[in-house]
Amino acid sequence: MINLIITLITNTLLASVVIMIAFWLPQLYLYLEKSSPYECGFDPLGSARLPFSMKFFLVAITFLLFDLEIALLLPLPWAIQLSNPFITLILSYSLIILLTLGLAYEWMQKGLEWTD
Repeated sequence: MINLIITLITNTLLASVVIMIAFWLPQLYLYLEKSSPYECGFDPLGSARLPFSMKFFLVAITFLLFDLEIALLLPLPWAIQLSNPFITLILSYSLIILLTLGLAYEWMQKGLEWTD
């Protein structure tokens, strides 16, 4: 019982110290970019109608597609252990093939080239 109390007190104190350090440390090193309301690199006081490259959106969409692929393929190790994993494997392979063909098409159309 005493070990549990000592562990709880130690964990509470350690967590409190870490929270206090995380709260006070960023306030010690303020600089212009950090004190700005937006840390994204855009000037928040300028015009909001400035043109920007669509490549940012293309890269983000490509990332989301392949991130979604990983999320859909994550249950595969458990699905392989089923009594009949054939349908699951066919569906997952067709998803991989479809996304690979999409990547190849985007590559052929030079959608992944950053410079024009």
